[in-house]
Amino acid sequence: MSENIEHVKCLIIGSGPAGYTAAIYASRADLKPVMYTGMLAGGQLTQTTDVENFPGYPNGIMGPEMMEDFRHQAHRLGTDIRFGYVSSVDFSSLPHKVVVDENKTILADTVIISTGASAKWLGLESEQKYSGFGVSACAVCDGFFFKGQDVAIVGAGDTAAEEATYLAKLCRKVYMIVRRDEFRASKAMVHRTLNTHNIEILYNTETKEILGDGQSVNGVSVFNNKTNEERDLDVTGFFVAIGHSPNTEIFKEWIDMDETGYIKTKPGSTQTNIEGVFCCGDAQDHIYRQAVTAAGTGCMAAIDAERYLAAKEHPVIA
Repeated sequence: MSENIEHVKCLIIGSGPAGYTAAIYASRADLKPVMYTGMLAGGQLTQTTDVENFPGYPNGIMGPEMMEDFRHQAHRLGTDIRFGYVSSVDFSSLPHKVVVDENKTILADTVIISTGASAKWLGLESEQKYSGFGVSACAVCDGFFFKGQDVAIVGAGDTAAEEATYLAKLCRKVYMIVRRDEFRASKAMVHRTLNTHNIEILYNTETKEILGDGQSVNGVSVFNNKTNEERDLDVTGFFVAIGHSPNTEIFKEWIDMDETGYIKTKPGSTQTNIEGVFCCGDAQDHIYRQAVTAAGTGCMAAIDAERYLAAKEHPVIA
């Protein structure tokens, strides 16, 4: 076989809690997994600071450090971890054909997709400057750090409304920045938001700039697009809840997805519509999007892959 073509039992595409957990379980099942990390090795958690809601870290841990722990564990158990990105796939026949970095072909008996999702941002320079230092795309992950403080959240859909009411239980005041004169959320979520006493909704309002002292957020500049009035909100936290984009574009030709690009898996499993292809983590989860739930589905994907291979090797004869 050409050195640019390699045959593997189990290929894991993408790192992060889902990918590394799949790698740990696949290694222990002797599937000799090969992982390609993607361009952001370790996934979204490498861009966060304190993680306090993952079991087993009683004092909390920095996101990048936690992903290093995951990586070391997967490597110690035998995962072949490689930095690189998948440039194309062909799932038309077995083994599955996956091209890495546009020049190396992997023939894989099973494929585990753990490419995750990326938060949508407003595109402000200050947003990236203070990401992890007062700016967050996950209220459930980071709301605890702003207990008793004033915060702002931008968004108008169900996720924004849900996160605003979640923050309202922890924070003194929540400013909700809504670009239009109405929500996009369901009536039930709008009702819940409107009836939460410490949420102030700013309609027809857009974020102009996130303000800070160079270390952390201390305010946000907004303007009303109807009155052209500008004002500064005195907040220490700024949450972006305008949606996520699953990193699944490359699989669109082959894998069944919902209208927003999240991969569909069969109920009670991580199996996709393609035989031998499994999906875990945020690439298929638009509801929970937590490190611990991603890790759980990573475990499921590896077990599903191992059982699939075992059944192929030792078919049950009726």
